Amino acid sequence: MRNGLKKVSSVKLASWDTLAKLVNKADVILEVLDVRVPLETHSVKVESMARRAGKPIIIVLNKADLAPRRVVLKWIRFFENLGFKTVPFIAKHRRGVSRLKDAIRSISPRKPTVVLVVGLPKTGKSTVINALKGRASASTSPYPGTTGYTKAVQLYKVDEDIKIIDTPGVIPSSEDWLETLIRGTPIDGFSNPVKPAVELLKRIIDQNPKAIEKAYGFSERDPYTILELIARKRGWFYEDGEPMIEEAAKVVIRNYHDAKLDFYRKPPQI
Repeated sequence: MRNGLKKVSSVKLASWDTLAKLVNKADVILEVLDVRVPLETHSVKVESMARRAGKPIIIVLNKADLAPRRVVLKWIRFFENLGFKTVPFIAKHRRGVSRLKDAIRSISPRKPTVVLVVGLPKTGKSTVINALKGRASASTSPYPGTTGYTKAVQLYKVDEDIKIIDTPGVIPSSEDWLETLIRGTPIDGFSNPVKPAVELLKRIIDQNPKAIEKAYGFSERDPYTILELIARKRGWFYEDGEPMIEEAAKVVIRNYHDAKLDFYRKPPQI
């Protein structure tokens, strides 16, 4: 087992029926997005569900240190123009905790407040909860499907007036097949990791060509050549001498989860 991580056969996702019941029980919905790709990691279906139930939504732009401050501010304006209260957050450093708690209290219809935390896998839901609590209670995992992945609905007390429901990652409802695939599939469970890795490299190169040189030490821009160079650099070859680009593809996907690739989206112009 690579890197000492326990493999599992699949990633547990919350069913829509379960999520609908939890939305009805909650007072406020926190939707945790990856600040690098907010539109690709938000769930239109969850948002529609919350609106129908009359529940206010707070957008949490997690991992806010992975994009320039000016870009984060633009994303805040983007979502607030859509009617969402939006809070930047850096869960691993507990930055944004007071601001998020204040937002919850200001928008909640009653006390104590029951907050439902939702989001795609690997947006940092459990890390956000741990930051709010001030200690690690919600399980976390470095990659999809590894030990620590949220597998069941759990209730946590954050403060006297705030309780939080953690859920497994929601079933993606966006049309972005790449984020759906790489966030919902264990890295060693891909039948063909090359296709998502190539698409990911294309997006990164389109946004920041220098990210590849920074991460891997070469300036090549063709995705397949990049995978071949990574495999050759690490000495990964099949018996016939061909580079193991499948293993290199897994490295690229893992590096994306680790934020070792300098990549983020800018908000569309309004």
